[in-house]
Amino acid sequence: MQAARGASLNASGHKRPRSTTRLFVAVVATVWIIDQVTKLVAVDRLEGRPAVNLVPDVLWLNLIHNPGAAFGAGAGYTVVLSGVALAVCVVVIRISSRLRDRAWALGLGLLLGGALGNLTDRFTRDPGVLRGHVVDFIQVTQHFPVFNVADMSLTFAAVIIVWRTWRGVDIDGRHQSEKSSESKTDEHDEDGTR
Repeated sequence: MQAARGASLNASGHKRPRSTTRLFVAVVATVWIIDQVTKLVAVDRLEGRPAVNLVPDVLWLNLIHNPGAAFGAGAGYTVVLSGVALAVCVVVIRISSRLRDRAWALGLGLLLGGALGNLTDRFTRDPGVLRGHVVDFIQVTQHFPVFNVADMSLTFAAVIIVWRTWRGVDIDGRHQSEKSSESKTDEHDEDGTR
């Protein structure tokens, strides 16, 4: 089977537009780069300083080194969280070959970019590999946990993934109803009852 110009075939033989792949890769790279650059700047400019109030009573830059998950949860499980993040990265990379829907490409790109951003900290920051503390520095109101660009990316990814799932759109761009009718048609073809 030959793919149309500008598309490649995935393992199941479906066309996968290069634009969907490019979008996925571009989102992953953009999120990861912005996350890492902002963390480097935050550590350089905020280390040892009190929180900087940018918008009165709304937005602070407040540097912390977070051993836990998003928003400080699970501080005692740094190695486990690192393992989960690594597993998420592997799964997203494996299923990305089936991407044909641009919204799914955006959502999974945000997911992988955010996971890689925080995982990079787990591997490269003190106190050591898989136990490194994540750099968080953005705080919205003083009653909300401190977070970073990767955390924002993971949040937006969750919203997109829930939205596409709720709408019944699979990562290959087909609606669940289309798959159901195809499955029924295939069953009728095999039985000769068509």
